[in-house]
Amino acid sequence: MALAPRAEPTTVPAPFVFTPSQDWDGNDGSWSTFNVNVGTPGQDFRVLISTSGYETWVVAPEGCTPTDPSDCATARGAEIFNSAASPGFETNQSSTWDMIGLYSLDLEKHLGYSGNGLFGYDRVGLGTYAETGGLVLNRTVVAGIADKDHFLGVLGLSTRPISFESTSDPIPSFFTDLKTKNLIPSSSYGYTAGASYRLKRVSGSLVLGGYDQSRFEPSNTTFTFSNDPTRDLTIGVQSIVAQDTLIGVASLTSTGHLSFIDSTVPHIWLPQAVCDVFERAFGLTYDPTTDLYLVNDTTHSQLQSLNPTISFKLGNQATIDPDGQSVTIDLPYAAFDLQASYPLYNTSTNYFPIRRAANNTQYTLGRTFLQEAYLTVDNERRNFSVSQAVFKDPMPSREIVTILCNGCTAASPDSSGLSTGATIGIAVGAVLLILGAGLAIFFFIRNKKRKQRLAELDDTQYTKVDAGPKPSATSSPAHDDENKPHEVDATQMRQELPDSSTSPAGYGPYKLSEKHGGLVQESLLSPSSAHELPAPLPSPAGHTPVIHELPGEYYVPIPGSGVGVSREVSGRSSPATPGVSPRWVEITEEEARSEGVSSPGSGGAVSPGTQGVSSLSPGTPRRWRGSGSGSGGEEGLK
Repeated sequence: MALAPRAEPTTVPAPFVFTPSQDWDGNDGSWSTFNVNVGTPGQDFRVLISTSGYETWVVAPEGCTPTDPSDCATARGAEIFNSAASPGFETNQSSTWDMIGLYSLDLEKHLGYSGNGLFGYDRVGLGTYAETGGLVLNRTVVAGIADKDHFLGVLGLSTRPISFESTSDPIPSFFTDLKTKNLIPSSSYGYTAGASYRLKRVSGSLVLGGYDQSRFEPSNTTFTFSNDPTRDLTIGVQSIVAQDTLIGVASLTSTGHLSFIDSTVPHIWLPQAVCDVFERAFGLTYDPTTDLYLVNDTTHSQLQSLNPTISFKLGNQATIDPDGQSVTIDLPYAAFDLQASYPLYNTSTNYFPIRRAANNTQYTLGRTFLQEAYLTVDNERRNFSVSQAVFKDPMPSREIVTILCNGCTAASPDSSGLSTGATIGIAVGAVLLILGAGLAIFFFIRNKKRKQRLAELDDTQYTKVDAGPKPSATSSPAHDDENKPHEVDATQMRQELPDSSTSPAGYGPYKLSEKHGGLVQESLLSPSSAHELPAPLPSPAGHTPVIHELPGEYYVPIPGSGVGVSREVSGRSSPATPGVSPRWVEITEEEARSEGVSSPGSGGAVSPGTQGVSSLSPGTPRRWRGSGSGSGGEEGLK
């Protein structure tokens, strides 16, 4: 009975605690932002966290026009760069920028958000460029955005791959790449948006690869992912009840509905019937121009005095199941007491962040909800939890808990239990074993080379070269997922926008649209077309063809074959069987003449065609010698 090797504990990195910027930004509320730096050298930006996004977006220089306020770029998240106020992400100042093209921003188009972005690959670091210890990806997808629908940039936490019309393969999301490069222990995270109205402003919290259990009340309720990958964090809103409203206790829903948790947007999108009840209970006024619910000064003072509480009862299903799990998240009126500013309104205006949903695809619990809720997401096990956020005075110290990747086991430095002497003895034994194995391999290779030399001297010897074992009919379970084709969600396939005429110097082929700074295409840099190289021809019956080399300029191909010989005349060999190079042996001049081969010097040449060998011109001697360690067709590309 064969013994399987003992599984060793896997050393995993610690969770990454992403420290917030300590700034509060936004034109639709006051939101806790996080610093990222983009490009080489890094240009710093403040961004929001997007639980549904999969890329990094930062404001572009075209995002602010002469008609905008003078602090527009700063308000949109751009920090000081090169000792001066930054206008936005300057791609011509980054030595690592690699443009993909101009594409639409499709992340929230189902909610009516629009705009275009200049997409490319570049370096992205978490934290400011001057900070040390932050996570860095040297080549990930970045977009410069101008349209003010997305006023601030975002850092995406979704694991969905990215696909562009101009790229052949799906591109891993930012979050997936962090896990793939072993920078975080798992593709999981814990996040709460923070609350500017709590205590002395409590910033947001984001832990990558774990969660901070000091920031929420423990709950045993866990929710499963939706089968729709674009709405994975779907949860049942079973009821919404408000206490101490203008009409007292108000049941704001008559039936439950499924809603998508998405921190990209600030609002809570509800069925219009629910919005109507909110309107009466809180004295709201609907503005059809902005689709926002406004609060006049008198009502605002009343609500602040009453301080209503809005409670959301959540479950796996929209309907209340007496035997099912559920959790209730309470939000104070202060969580809904937001102000909208430019360009939504010229002056700061009180509004209540609910929106009328046109259909069930728009039902969303946005950033407002996550001020009072802590979200823990485990992408590998496809589940998540929502818990009541905690605000204590003073705020407790962090209690970071690691979420291991599915199937991983954390390594423990003391797990072996061996004494120091035993450890040293094992180490010495291992060294001796390695030395012995090295000597054995040395003598084996020397004897093998001696036998090969004797075989080459025997011109009647034809040796069959084993092409290796046939591939197994079943693939390794560890790689099954890698070998399976994955269909890309059609909503994620971006099509490059049509071109026009000119390109602003230094940034890219787009300009501002009539709609408050939107990007529109001008001239596209056409991506070079990639063509697949011809596949090497198969070797017959598992043999590697043997070619006899004559002294001087005489060549004899194997009769009836020629497969596996280079199709170039540049002196580069392209073996037919990947990993196995053709063998060449020397024969005498008399044997060459006996096989009817003419000298290239006398006008003869090895004929192409049936032999599969490129013509070797007369008078151009070429020395072909099989190395026995060919690396496949890739050698022909060097």
